[in-house]
Formats: sequence, C-alpha cells, structure tokens
Amino acid sequence: MTVTTDLVSYEDALASYDPVMGLEVHVELGTKTKMFCGCSTELGAEPNSQACPTCLGMPGALPVVNAIGVESAIKIGLALHCEIAEWCRFARKNYFYPDMPKNFQTSQYDEPIAFNGYLDVQLEDGEVFRVEIERAHMEEDTGKSLHVGGATGRIHGASHSLLDYNRAGIPLIEIVTKPIEGAGERAPEVAKAYVAELRELIKALGVSEARMEQGQMRCDVNLSLRPHGREKFGTRSETKNVNSLRSVERAARFEIQRHAAVLDSGGTIVQETRHFHEDTGSTTSGRVKEEAEDYRYFPEPDLVPIAPSREWVEELRAGLPEQPLARRNRLREEWGITAHDMQSILNAGAIDSIVATIAAGADAASARKWWMGELARTANESGVSLDALAITPEQVARVTALVNEGSLNDKLARQVIEGVLKGEGTPDEVVEKRGLKVVSDEGALTTAVEEAIAGNAAIADKIRGGKVAAVGALVGAVMKATRGQADAARVKELILEKLGVEG
Repeated sequence: MTVTTDLVSYEDALASYDPVMGLEVHVELGTKTKMFCGCSTELGAEPNSQACPTCLGMPGALPVVNAIGVESAIKIGLALHCEIAEWCRFARKNYFYPDMPKNFQTSQYDEPIAFNGYLDVQLEDGEVFRVEIERAHMEEDTGKSLHVGGATGRIHGASHSLLDYNRAGIPLIEIVTKPIEGAGERAPEVAKAYVAELRELIKALGVSEARMEQGQMRCDVNLSLRPHGREKFGTRSETKNVNSLRSVERAARFEIQRHAAVLDSGGTIVQETRHFHEDTGSTTSGRVKEEAEDYRYFPEPDLVPIAPSREWVEELRAGLPEQPLARRNRLREEWGITAHDMQSILNAGAIDSIVATIAAGADAASARKWWMGELARTANESGVSLDALAITPEQVARVTALVNEGSLNDKLARQVIEGVLKGEGTPDEVVEKRGLKVVSDEGALTTAVEEAIAGNAAIADKIRGGKVAAVGALVGAVMKATRGQADAARVKELILEKLGVEG
C-alpha cells in the first residue's frame, strides 16, 4: 500500500536508487486491410463502418493472416538485429474489455516472430547507448472507447460510453525491450532517444508512418527502482499509451521520483498500470496489473502457424534500408555539420525534407537554412509537422535556385515561400503575381542610390570622413525605395563608388 504521494527530488532519487526500465512500443502497421480480415484500415471513416463478423468475433467467422503484416513484422525484426523464428504461432490473450469485441486479443505469447535483438540510440551529447530487444511480436489492435459526459475524457465521471470497432483488428507489432539497466540519471533521456530512434527506423522501413499524435505508435513505460548495490529488481509500474517523445521522458522521470518517495517513506510499490497526464506531467493509478498467467494464454486454434522460409527472410534482409543512425552520421559528414546540428535537424523532423530538397538541385547549406529557419518557424507557429506544410522539397529547391541566380534576395524569397504556403502557386508564379524580382537594372539602382545620398547629406559626409559603417543607413534607404527588391550588396558597392570611398 502506498504511504505517500509526495515526490522526492530527482537528484535525491538517483542518489539512493538505480532506475530499471522496460519499454513496450506498439506500432500500428500501414496495411490496407486488418490483420485477420479484409476490412479497411483507412482512418476517418464513420464509426463501426469498417467492421465485419471476423473482426467482431462472430460465431463461425474464421480469421486469415495478413501476409503484408507478417512481412512487416519480419522487416522490423531484421532491422532490430533480431533472430527470426523458423516457426511460430498466434495465441489468444483472454481478458474482458468493452473495446475488445471477441473478449480475447489475437497475439503471440511464448513464440514471437522476432526475438533477441538490439537498437543503438544516440543521446543529445553524442553518446551511443545500446538497448537490448527481448521480442517483437504480431497482434491486433482493440476498438476505441469514447467516454462522454466527464471532464477528463476518461471513464471516471462519464455519463456513458460509445464504442467504435473500426480500429479493432488493425495490425500491430509490439516491440519489447529487455530490462534497461545502467542508464542512471540519463534513464528518461535514454527512453526518449530509444522511442525516437525506433520511430525513425519504422518510418525508414515504410511499414508505418509512426505518427505518435495519431496513435500509430504508442509506448508503455515500465519502471522500477532498486537500491544501489542490490541485484534484484524492484516492483514495476507500467505507464500506458504514452504518445509523444517528450511525454515518454517526462513519464519516466516522474515515476522515478514517485517510486523513490514511496520507498523512502517505508511504503510498497504496487504493480499496476498508470495513466500519464500531459497537462501536469504526472501519472495516476489505473488498475492492478495482471501477470501473464492471468491472461490464460492458449494457442489460437483457428490460425495455422507461421513458418517463414530462410530464403524469404534473407531476401527481406537484403532489401533493408540504411539504418537511421548510420544514415545521419553519413549525412552529417557530407553536409559538414556538427552532431548538435544534426540532432536539431532530427528533432525538427527535417532530415527527409532536406535530403529531398538537395536531390531536387539545392545545395545542402541552402536546403538546411530554409527548412530549419523559415519553414520550421512556420510549422511551429501553425502547430503542424514540417512535412504537413503546403510546400514541396522541389519548390524549396526552386526558391534557392532563384536566390542563387540573383532573381531573389532572402527577403523576397521569404515572401515567395509565404505565397506558396498560402496556395498562390509555384515559386515562379508567386514571383510573377507579386512582382517580387530583384531590381537588377543598373540605371534604376543608380538613380535610387543618388536620391538616397542627396536625401541624407549628413550621413554621406560621415562616410566620406571615414565612418564607412554608416553606409548601412543609406543601403536601408535604397532598399526601402525599391521595396526590398534590390541586391543589398550591389547597392552598398554603388554608394561607396559614388562617394569615392573604398569598402
């Protein structure tokens, strides 16, 4: 029984205890149909419009395994350096939940398709930490409960609940780590880095978009503490369905502080599931956690075993993409940037956009500049991801080309990007519609420079007297007169020439 709900400081918790974590990540596969039937998996359909007798568990309806789901599971296992089972089968995991229409979940128990692997993850300072993988197994998702009438959206306080079985039966891969030890004070950071690296890997494999905000990837954070010098693990808690990288880190940190407070006060940790609250960064109790035997697993009698041939496995292995960490290290060298810069690009979700922009003809520095500057700012202000912006890498590459050829300066380029994002057309169309080309007519520029000098005689005298830094004021006057459509460097040259001063 818990004696206290207070938290101790993070530093005090780590002074007395070693955190041990176990991370269980559910990945929703991007197949067109469900795991054991032909129902569509497309998002956004009317509730209960994508359900059939098989995924609803009606008597006499028999499941059939989705071959793409099996292939995706093998790809994930191989990318995680796992062994792939020569023979495995499905099991029934029995428990009652209203969003589980069959009253059991078709999963894998003691015979997973992939096991005994690892994933190397890179922390913010460049340190690489290896996370050992226990297993990756296939299963199906549950339906979705909507609790109505309460203040929190949870069942407590709700007046009634609605059930949507469209999600029931969607293919899932559950990836389970071995106990993660030795991370010490960096345990929350390791948890976040692991889920981030796993997400990059899943996306690279093309088996899922892995959008955590849409529930396509969710993490259960298991955590326990043990006193320094002890070998036996403490009792764990399991914070369920954490759906952002930041929240994974915060949940682990909070649980470390909570466990330490309970243990320091002489209390006992209860093995239970817990809910994470985004607004406070805290967790609250869910239900007492069952052990495996409480689920009454038994082999699924309606599905044949899976026995992937070694030839097929090796064929899939040969087609694996470059590992995300290796790819980032290669790109970092090619682009000539620091590990910190690459981490910032990764955090912004900009790597693929930058790579595609370079492939479309832009130089690496320009591609990074626009995606990590103007476009990252716009995405952040709009609350969307970079790849959700209404601009393509090819369009960004065209903007950089217009800048490089002198048709645009940076100020005008930002206006072009703004126009593209607003749906005004291609970069060239926006330039034409808004009249944004740089003024390159030497006669027009010379006239504007002469007018600026005549209108700012005192500043011109300072420049002639040796205060060359004052030229900025005259450049600004010319840029204002040309509505920002002059080449500032050329304007400066013309001003100094007119005043007979060497730059």
